[in-house]
Amino acid sequence: MILDDLGTPVELNKPARRIVSLVPSITEAIALTCPQTLVGCTDWCVRPTDIQERAGHPVARVRGTKNPNREAVAALEPDLIVANREENRQFDVDALREAGLAVWVTSIDGAEDAVASLARLLREAIGLAEPDWLGQARAEWSAPAPEPVLTAIVPIWRDPWMCAGPATYIADLLHHCGVELVDLPDDGTRYPHVDLEVLRGLGADRIVLPDEPYHFTADDGPEAFPGADVRLVDGQRLAWYGPSMVGARQELIDAVR
Repeated sequence: MILDDLGTPVELNKPARRIVSLVPSITEAIALTCPQTLVGCTDWCVRPTDIQERAGHPVARVRGTKNPNREAVAALEPDLIVANREENRQFDVDALREAGLAVWVTSIDGAEDAVASLARLLREAIGLAEPDWLGQARAEWSAPAPEPVLTAIVPIWRDPWMCAGPATYIADLLHHCGVELVDLPDDGTRYPHVDLEVLRGLGADRIVLPDEPYHFTADDGPEAFPGADVRLVDGQRLAWYGPSMVGARQELIDAVR
């Protein structure tokens, strides 16, 4: 018996060899580390682009992160399903467990969390030694943050406008890049809805627009912040944990500073 990141027991009598991942960034980690174990993933699992070729067998698509086809997941007879506290619904996790399936829930709020969580998943649940990419990510994200510290707002959606809050993975990664999020009105969520006029008046040094989940582009987003220093960034570099962390820190620093 082992415990997932939330302290919930996960029954695994041997290292997992049939895995369904409901988290795109963790799908990437598995596909680049032990692809033969992957039997299912979500429609949003787009990296690497050759998942099925790497696995050497069909990898079923089981719908989205918020609406997985639980019957299709069960039909794959996985010995482990990997989920995430923020990305997947507790309702689906509970239903899969009630169906007798082992579910490992990750909880990742920052760079150090990501490295520790993925290391434990790979070691304790899958029985693997630490892959090179994980050691590289640990070294990269443990270095001191650059100075001076800048402030930023990170919208993740528009109409209505939603922004990354202070207790998010995005906020922690930017902290490691010498960028702190400005204080936003608190609506009780991790990604608060904020009126555009309020955002314009917060006086942030940077407006950081990722290309996911909302696909901000040079023609869709910057015009909402006239006169502001707007920076477009790769959303996967900013919000994905796992192999996408490697090289991401300097790329983000170059993009936002």
